[in-house]
Amino acid sequence: MSGFGLGKTIAVGAGASVAGVALAQLWPATSGWRQARNRFAPGLSGVGRAGHVALTFDDGPDPGSTPAFLDTLDTLGWKATFFMLGSMASAWPELTAEVAQRGHEVAVHGWTHSNHLRHGPGWVGRELVATRDKLAELTGVTPVWARPPYGAVSASTFAGARRAGLKTVLWTTWGRDWRDQATTESIVDDVQRTLVPGATVLLHDSDCTSAPSSWKATLAALPLLAEHWDADGLTVGPLADHGLI
Repeated sequence: MSGFGLGKTIAVGAGASVAGVALAQLWPATSGWRQARNRFAPGLSGVGRAGHVALTFDDGPDPGSTPAFLDTLDTLGWKATFFMLGSMASAWPELTAEVAQRGHEVAVHGWTHSNHLRHGPGWVGRELVATRDKLAELTGVTPVWARPPYGAVSASTFAGARRAGLKTVLWTTWGRDWRDQATTESIVDDVQRTLVPGATVLLHDSDCTSAPSSWKATLAALPLLAEHWDADGLTVGPLADHGLI
């Protein structure tokens, strides 16, 4: 093959590879993927016992927002699971400890908010182990759960979680609350529209990787979600109470 032909082949191959990576990064966020894994991989999705909602928050702890969530959860009488970033927990150790002291479950979201599709199992494993150990140090409780940023599951995710002794769980339902366009009403609508029996709900208690101040709409959505869930006779709690296998 000529140099030109070889170069063209390499360029085409590289382009296809980039396109494949881009598709792989978008795929975890699609509703079709979520619906499929809810059905065929319910444990990964977080499908638990009917009548119970597992409420989860990603990306904290954040001193500018997490305390307000803790107060609102106290008012509602709810406990939740907080998937924390190791970098945030390390920066705010007292707040990290407070989340656990107030009865909430602490879980691993990675040290940084980096897509696992870009990293090998060694890198992912180190991230998860470091975050697990920091959270255990600050709270006195060793986490059980891991959730990859963006929900981008790869072979590295499962290998890294196995190395860290963690169970990988995503979500069945979300509020899409990280978006600049998200409002309190849109968050409630998105959660309710995709709610399934035994739902695990994804929201965010920090805007560190989301649109600035997006957490305020999420916070305001909680009492409205409570009205819906109370009317439906649903109980709300952390993943620890969700009956996952």
